[in-house]
Amino acid sequence: MQLESWRSIFTKAVLSGILIGIGGTVYLTVENKYLGGFLFSLGLFTILRYGFALYTGKVGYIPERKPIYLREVSITLLGNIFGTAMTACLIRLTRTGAIVHENALTVMQTKTEDSFISKLLLGFFCGILMFIAVDNGNRCKQEQRDMSFLFGTVLPIMVFILCGFHHSIADCFYFFSAIDNSENILSGLSHILLVIIGNALGGMLIPVAMKLFDAKKV
Repeated sequence: MQLESWRSIFTKAVLSGILIGIGGTVYLTVENKYLGGFLFSLGLFTILRYGFALYTGKVGYIPERKPIYLREVSITLLGNIFGTAMTACLIRLTRTGAIVHENALTVMQTKTEDSFISKLLLGFFCGILMFIAVDNGNRCKQEQRDMSFLFGTVLPIMVFILCGFHHSIADCFYFFSAIDNSENILSGLSHILLVIIGNALGGMLIPVAMKLFDAKKV
């Protein structure tokens, strides 16, 4: 089986980063957090519908794939980060940029001031929900179950947002939107690194558990 080119993966990952950035923009600009959580889910819905590449959607499948799959996950993460950075920079050039920047500062201050274990665990639980959303979306696309695809995508996203769980790619957008000095750059980067790890651990929980269950049946 021929490997997908890094350019193809990176392009799809950048598009995903842009979509998450758009979702982050609407979340930061609407006052109602329930509406913000619902509208944010448009990003993942579109990513799944068009088969784009999202780190939190791919990392959970590492236990099921060959080691070469890590290449795809790594390229996806880099592309997602680039896409969110580009979106944040472009939004800051618009009249919406001021309110996005102000609210992103508040969001990132809360996130970065959290404890080490809290950041890791909030990323972990988000990883679980993201795997559920993506795996459900993939299954529903194959079985052509549109309503299950819609609700299975929207509900996990709303839950992770309303619970205050950390999504590494969304946090990248908030980070790039909030940057205004070197201090919040360092604290933001350390936060995102922890969340990337937490998302990975949470995303792999169900696949690893399912492998163990299958092994016990043999």
